[in-house]
Amino acid sequence: FYIATRPPLHPLFHSIYVVFHEKRKGVVKQREKMRNKLYLLLVLLSLFNSVHVSSQEKYISLGAHEHHEHIGQMEHPLSGIQIHNIVVALSKSASIKVDGPTLLGSKGEDFEWVTINLRNAEPSQDDWVGVFSPANFNESICPPQTSKEEQSGAPFICTAPLKFKFANYSTSKYTKTGKTSLKFRLINQRGDFSFAFFSGGLENPKLISVSKYVAFSNPKAPLYPRLALGKSWDIMTVTWTSGYSIDEAVPFVEWGWKGQVQQRSPAGTLTFHRNSMCGSPARTVGWRDPGFIHTSFLKDLWPNVEYTYKLGHLLSDGSVVMSKQYSFKSPPFPGQESLQQIVIFGDMGKQERDGSNEYADYQPGSLMTTDTLIKDLDNIDAVFLIGDLPYANGYISQWDQFTAQVEPITSRVPFMIASGNHERTWENSGSIYNGLDSGGECGVPAETLYYVPAENRAKFWYAADYGMFHFCIADTEHDWREGSEQYKFIEQCFASANRHKQPWLIFAAHRVLGYSSNEWYANEGSFEEPMGREHLQKLWQKYKVDMAFFGHVHNYERVCPIYQNQCVNKETSHYSGVVNGTIHVVVGGGGSHLSQFTTLNTRWSVFKDYDWGFVKLTAFNQSSLLFEYKKSKDGKVYDSFTISRDYKDVLACVHDGCEPTTLAN
Repeated sequence: FYIATRPPLHPLFHSIYVVFHEKRKGVVKQREKMRNKLYLLLVLLSLFNSVHVSSQEKYISLGAHEHHEHIGQMEHPLSGIQIHNIVVALSKSASIKVDGPTLLGSKGEDFEWVTINLRNAEPSQDDWVGVFSPANFNESICPPQTSKEEQSGAPFICTAPLKFKFANYSTSKYTKTGKTSLKFRLINQRGDFSFAFFSGGLENPKLISVSKYVAFSNPKAPLYPRLALGKSWDIMTVTWTSGYSIDEAVPFVEWGWKGQVQQRSPAGTLTFHRNSMCGSPARTVGWRDPGFIHTSFLKDLWPNVEYTYKLGHLLSDGSVVMSKQYSFKSPPFPGQESLQQIVIFGDMGKQERDGSNEYADYQPGSLMTTDTLIKDLDNIDAVFLIGDLPYANGYISQWDQFTAQVEPITSRVPFMIASGNHERTWENSGSIYNGLDSGGECGVPAETLYYVPAENRAKFWYAADYGMFHFCIADTEHDWREGSEQYKFIEQCFASANRHKQPWLIFAAHRVLGYSSNEWYANEGSFEEPMGREHLQKLWQKYKVDMAFFGHVHNYERVCPIYQNQCVNKETSHYSGVVNGTIHVVVGGGGSHLSQFTTLNTRWSVFKDYDWGFVKLTAFNQSSLLFEYKKSKDGKVYDSFTISRDYKDVLACVHDGCEPTTLAN
């Protein structure tokens, strides 16, 4: 049992949330009985003001595997801060001061390093500093209280910081001298900032000093462009974030061939609100205004041309605010034979370059993956991140931090995403899973901040083309089983591939619907998400899908070409001829904490790696493809194979993959 000990908001009653990730339906009834008994016990304890179980911060674990990842690793680091316990204890013997200018981004920068100096006459190893935005983080920004009881128990602070550091981060001498300096990297997030100095640790924080405000010169500036493939090959979409509503300015993109006359295309504007969230912490301490999200469609692109673009806003007074200039290369014509390079991975997470421990060791490989991809970006045409992006888990400010981290990638190449459990899963919200993994987001930030060419972005399945590749992206947070709406889409997506022009047919989804030697899957005896390959393998076989990629499991594993649990090809480094089985790949080592393999010998496993990394697919022509698994730490290749075949090999009849024939002449 993992029980949080934070007191409730309401002075008379406790809000009791018991977290049950009902992953496996076969034991629901037994667990329901246990849950009822536990709930009664917790309510009785709450009457004595002794227990509060948070819906996101702590877990009650029943059985060997109620939740996939380790309990301690699943807690969002910001959730460790007991926001509603904060008391004001301002002290003249403590101070926090900004060392340097308080106006940031005077030359158009979208991030700045800020140094703060701390002094405390009574230092402790538990002292810490939080970065808050908006800078005025007191009760004035709390949601309205609806009753006298709520008003009487209203907290002084009701929002989590963007990030935090312990005061002794830079030097262990702090506890002796009471003096130190910390450096924070701030990004432009549509608001001013203040640094708050706390004693009492994260459990019982006491606010002892607050810095002066700092702010960017234009906090509303258009920032963090995200490119994505459109619904046809000759459309590139550009999505970005700003502080300008449609009442203040008209958004647009100024774009064209590099060095040529530029044109302007309009953009649509979206946002979401606190009441768009499904639960806590997204509706409570994790809420932060996301600003405005704009998307423009750059149409009628010529193939293989370098375009430049700028993000713009036409203000009501006639003036124009423009971003810096970015560039991208337009996609090739479908079927065009040329060098085409695609990167695929999942479960990236985010890290702070200033060492802020709001994520501690939660996603320790995230920056390695980011930086390695940036270094090789000239040799990458598109990136597919197949679910679990920032692991914001209901702390909405972290989406800004993530979009800023990956901006050097997303501003230059199409950045296609899939929906993961940490984007979508929430109880009673239409997800096939009934856990609390999204922290109350229930998919809203992901589908708003990132464009995908889906018919309905709330249902995250879609098709995408890039040259000789045809991608079918599934949404494992919605039903994929035979007879479902998504199953019909998956079959239609496979069937629509013209294998003469686009021979490389790729399936990708977040949760493992194929094969994995991961420890928790092995303990359950499934080696997959239940009902995954049982429903989909006949489609993979019928349409001769080349590869199926999955995340969710935070490691790398390559499986042999396989059908019905049997390897159908004994080769490991080169595959040629008839496509008689799909190669399954788990590539969930994008940055989050790693997942252990089982000690069992899975005969279909070709290569395993307990490390962070990604896959790169290189299509040379319609007959030759190179597969490479690269580690994030150095970008070197640790596993690879090649495929060579002719069009007739794709057409050939294989077991359960034959077109009907007739004896008629």
